[in-house]
Amino acid sequence: MAYNITLIKGDGIGPELAQAAKMCVEATGVKVVWDEVEAGIDVMAKEGTPLPERTIESVRKNKLALKAPVTTPVGTGFRSVNVALRQVLGLYACVRPCKSYEGVRSKYRNIDLVIVRENTEDLYAGIEFKQGEEKTKKLIDEISALGGKKILPDSGISIKPISIQGTEKIVTYAFEYARKHKRKKVSAVHKANIMKFTDGLFLEVARNVAKKYTDIEFNDVIVDNMCMQLVQKPELYDVLVLPNLYGDIISDLCAGLVGGLGVAPGANIGADSAVFEATHGSAPKYKGLNKVNPTALILSSVLMLEHMGELEAARKLEAAVAAVIKEGKRVTYDMKPDRNDPTAVGTREMAEEIAIKANSKF
Repeated sequence: MAYNITLIKGDGIGPELAQAAKMCVEATGVKVVWDEVEAGIDVMAKEGTPLPERTIESVRKNKLALKAPVTTPVGTGFRSVNVALRQVLGLYACVRPCKSYEGVRSKYRNIDLVIVRENTEDLYAGIEFKQGEEKTKKLIDEISALGGKKILPDSGISIKPISIQGTEKIVTYAFEYARKHKRKKVSAVHKANIMKFTDGLFLEVARNVAKKYTDIEFNDVIVDNMCMQLVQKPELYDVLVLPNLYGDIISDLCAGLVGGLGVAPGANIGADSAVFEATHGSAPKYKGLNKVNPTALILSSVLMLEHMGELEAARKLEAAVAAVIKEGKRVTYDMKPDRNDPTAVGTREMAEEIAIKANSKF
């Protein structure tokens, strides 16, 4: 049986990484028919949209996508393609495992954390009002009248929705993930001491959901304290479940614990579809140089294979990644003790080495 999978090539370094990950998935022996589509700056220049409808429809049809990095402009330009995909496809759960691999430079060892981030609500819902516009002025006046809080008239406004329904789904997902993967603890991360009606609701719902999972330990931690806790004693934590913004920030912190975004995979899961992507960005300055580390997208492919039920293929591919990193020979420059090491190989060559190992009786 062959799986139909959408391959979103992205921009910047995206197309190189997409081909590297594609090669490694095929090396496991799993049969795939790839539908290669576009998203990002390159297609924006040609078609006036960074996310063509045919790309969305391909994911809807196939229900599985592997997505290479896509540029998100800072402050101006189009909104995030990543956020748009999550919202339009209902990909409510962002799962980002952060795991130590021998051979990756890090101040920490034996890290094994999983971030479960709500993907559709919170400040990333995209409900914003631009400074200076008439509707923004009206909103400021309305908020001032309703809440008695003065907002400066030259403000921009972002709305932070957190719902019972959305929180129940993400916290339930975190507990089900913990149970399925034999994890022992789920920690809800919040700022309920300050934002009592949004984060407070998140915490209240999380506590109620936790009562249904008496086999799994539960606690809650204020987000700023969690940042300190993860740096000081990460071994105390296992699965973290968070609203959207905190999940984005904490997942990068945890990636730092294991060596950086170059080894940080991600999955976006919905009721009908799933999109797998690296946590890092598109690094346009390295476009076409065959230089960047392909590990994060290849590990995202491991998550995809697990999601597909191809557990042996996932195990083989992850073992191959771990072996190549541990050997430290055919790895990209950032994986070398000295980043100027002339023996460093390129994106394609490192992926080829992983594919060779994944294809053997490893």
